[in-house]
Amino acid sequence: MNIPNIITVFRIFLVPLVVWLMLDGRMQTAFLLFVVAGLSDGLDGFLAKRYGWQTELGAYLDPLADKALLVSIYVVLGLFSHLPVWLVLAVVSRDFLIVGAILLSWMLARPVPMRPLFVSKANTAGQIMLAAVVLGNLGFSLGLNMTVSVLIWVTGGLTILSAAAYLVTWLSYMATYEEPPKEVSRRPRSNRRSQRSPRRGKQPVAGS
Repeated sequence: MNIPNIITVFRIFLVPLVVWLMLDGRMQTAFLLFVVAGLSDGLDGFLAKRYGWQTELGAYLDPLADKALLVSIYVVLGLFSHLPVWLVLAVVSRDFLIVGAILLSWMLARPVPMRPLFVSKANTAGQIMLAAVVLGNLGFSLGLNMTVSVLIWVTGGLTILSAAAYLVTWLSYMATYEEPPKEVSRRPRSNRRSQRSPRRGKQPVAGS
């Protein structure tokens, strides 16, 4: 548990707090904590690369923290009709699709090396921007309804394209995957003659 991982865990603990603030109608504080979470995400990534603090635990925790925060915010905004239901379903379904594909490849002993695609990075940036604009618009009455409408369609399109790109990549990998050849252990043939008992010669007859 180095410093970047501690910051990531802190970001995970922010998720229920942000959700509670949104349910309580305190959008200003929820927006500020969302900004803090975004800054902490950049900070732990910088520290991990700058000082060589990358760990396998951090590689799993960092995207988990990001997805938990984004999905929770989108679900709550969808419940209060601040975001359309189809967009919330698209965002949640995409993440379940990717996680399900990874788990299935593990179960089949064919782990897929999932690398972030360009469209996936653009999709994540769009989702973060949309969540920030909606929270800020609700908390501070900025009058950004037109901007929100445009970002909804852009984010929805990027979400669908990202899901399709990951699905094509996964199917292509699973179709061309070749299992490594199994090593056949060959036992040395036993020497049959060595296993046979030595022939006994004729015993001399007594008195001959």
